Amino acid sequence: MEITDQELLHIPLEGVESEHCAMIVDNGLKDLEGITFHKVELNNNRAIINETKAFNILPKAVKRIRDLGYEVATVKKNFPVLNMTCASCAVSAQTILESTKGVVSVSVNYANNSASVEYIPTLVGPKELQTALRSIGYDLMIDETETAHDTLEELHSKKFRRLKLRTLGAILLSLPVVVIGMFFMDMPYANYIMWAFSTPVVVWLGKDFFINAWKQAKHRSANMDTLVALSTGIAYLFSVFNTLFSDFWHSRGLHAHVYFEAASVVIGFILLGKLLEEKAKGNTSSALKKLIGLQPKTVTVLNKAGESEEIPIIQVRIGDTIVVKPGEKIAVDGRVISGTSFVDESMLSGEPLAVEKKEGSEVFAGTINQKGSFRFQTEKVGDATMLGQIIKMVQDAQGSKAPVQKLVDKIAGIFVPVVLGISILTLILWVILGGENGWTQGILSLVTVLVIACPCALGLATPTAIMVGVGKGAENGILIKDAESLELGRKVNAVVLDKTGTITEGKPQVTGIHWLNDNPSSQSILYTMEKQSEHPLAESVVEYLQGKESLPVQHFESITGFGAKAEIAGNTYYVGNKGLLEQNRIIVSEELVATAKTWLGEAKTVIFFADTRKALAVIAVSDEIKETSVEAVRQLKQLGIEVYMLTGDNAQTAKAIAEKAGIDHYQAEVLPADKSAFVKQLQGTGKVVAMVGDGINDSNALTQADVSIAMGKGSDIAMDVARMVIISSDLTKIPVAFHLSRQTVSAIRQNLFWAFIYNIIGIPIAAGVLYPVNGFLLNPMIAGAAMALSSLSVVSNSLLLKFRK
Repeated sequence: MEITDQELLHIPLEGVESEHCAMIVDNGLKDLEGITFHKVELNNNRAIINETKAFNILPKAVKRIRDLGYEVATVKKNFPVLNMTCASCAVSAQTILESTKGVVSVSVNYANNSASVEYIPTLVGPKELQTALRSIGYDLMIDETETAHDTLEELHSKKFRRLKLRTLGAILLSLPVVVIGMFFMDMPYANYIMWAFSTPVVVWLGKDFFINAWKQAKHRSANMDTLVALSTGIAYLFSVFNTLFSDFWHSRGLHAHVYFEAASVVIGFILLGKLLEEKAKGNTSSALKKLIGLQPKTVTVLNKAGESEEIPIIQVRIGDTIVVKPGEKIAVDGRVISGTSFVDESMLSGEPLAVEKKEGSEVFAGTINQKGSFRFQTEKVGDATMLGQIIKMVQDAQGSKAPVQKLVDKIAGIFVPVVLGISILTLILWVILGGENGWTQGILSLVTVLVIACPCALGLATPTAIMVGVGKGAENGILIKDAESLELGRKVNAVVLDKTGTITEGKPQVTGIHWLNDNPSSQSILYTMEKQSEHPLAESVVEYLQGKESLPVQHFESITGFGAKAEIAGNTYYVGNKGLLEQNRIIVSEELVATAKTWLGEAKTVIFFADTRKALAVIAVSDEIKETSVEAVRQLKQLGIEVYMLTGDNAQTAKAIAEKAGIDHYQAEVLPADKSAFVKQLQGTGKVVAMVGDGINDSNALTQADVSIAMGKGSDIAMDVARMVIISSDLTKIPVAFHLSRQTVSAIRQNLFWAFIYNIIGIPIAAGVLYPVNGFLLNPMIAGAAMALSSLSVVSNSLLLKFRK
């Protein structure tokens, strides 16, 4: 068969830079089941595979390429999904998006009505994704302008108002039907009056159930709308038939029962349940709404004429000068250029004390200015601001799925077909075993089974708890980037802490320098070498020797884990730890050894400065332990978690810091590569390890750990790698995060238990399993109320997380 270009998938590659790399990728694709044709084009930086079963092949092909160490150019975006009415809708929406050509992965979250889609932009775009969803009755909001959020809020508000009116109308019209059905069945034209009142409820107010069910049926799919449409539709049509053709039953010696009240009241109750559910779901994302509310709509800038001008925040550009008055919210990130004030940053960091701002200080969007006024120059705007990044992280985390959700999704996917099967079986058994009233009671039981079955309770169990858990974390200054980390946090039984910047303040200061022979030229050489270094300890030496002469450097070499080496004025010098001197067989005098020993006993870090023969000076650097570190270690131990400290510092300083912090296990003189190996070693003993760090040198260990936590005031790389970020760098937030993980997982388990139990008990009772025992048959109206309450109870239980200590 000839393969045309239209039948091929072109996958853009990154990192494939030679024919050898291309061959590795090509061989990697060879054994993937379902690929009938493949090749890699180095010049075009792309892999080409056959499109057969593309929706199964593409994710596997991308995963294989990434496993081989190369990358595929993809885009990952969150889109609001409109018109979803139940958990099964999320499964249907996810299935159709996964089957769209060019999509790599999809996660549709019913709780916050969003879809996280990873796709290859050369194969598919947002418009095609929207078209795919529209084909089965849903919609995707692909507007990415600044006003899109407001538009989405307005859409949700309109939907909620419409739902409220429909619910009120259905309840008001159902009341007379219930009253007649219960007390005045013998009045003239009772059936016709009930028919008149129930028709607008079923045909008009409940029309969305039937429309959505039809759209699902066209694609051989089913969701909760299918159950509602079938149950109320059958009850309504059965009642119409019995009203118009009552003789059909009378001639057979049977009474022509009508169930108009069941059809209308079920729709009323389900609409009421949806109304309450929407209200509750809105409350689960309150933390995100608070964060979004921190962004002011307008800002005062200085125009080219030097005059103050108020403009919308979307018009602010990098480099603009912004005027901040007392009490105003800061709109974007920037740096103060004039004026002084104190700024309340508690909404970002959780720190209650206002932070002083003066010329050169950084300011962040969403924080609140106090009494002073100042001007600052913008450095980051829109989504690039710290607040923007936090909002995005929280949105992504709330939209992510915990591992347990995968099983729930599978169950939700087969739930509706299984319920349909049970309802048909119920009818058949009633007709066979039910005697003279078998048909009518069979129809009634079929309706009740369809009404009481609730996939929504299952679908909402996990995501609502995750949303509340992530939101509560954000309110406490803990950014949790994905649901998996939140779920795994409760299992952590070993925490590995980096010392500098994590346990300590990360602001080392020189407390003294002891020179063997003090002279200005040696001080200038030390100053010059430390200026070349990027190590935090070097910065403290530069600050201490500020004002010394900077000399020309012929050669400079940074020696990882030991220090640095430089050639200045034709001579070679070393600055670093004692190991650096031992490596180069440099002599250290008794005088300097004694001084170093004294400082080490005071928990200070010692740096040696030497030429090629002997040590010239010893420097003491002190980095104070954070006030909160000791309390954090105590709390972690209380939770039954072992605490380990790793540091590149010497053994004596490490011992002194560990003793002060209350840490029993520590390792000194650890190189960056050793940190990752230590985490792996702990994992090998069966430990679930959390790594906490703040520097670039911690990134490998963070990647290796089961749960990675970065300090918010650390490096950008550490924060990118870590799955949790402590914004304030306060270690006591870590036990809070683990406690929150335990509470969230507990809420998920409770939700799933009640959702499963509800359906396991409710469906057999609805089918009439108690009828042979005590003659009990469940009324469809009660079933409708029970179904509505099941979803509401799950969401309410998740909301209780907010108030747990």
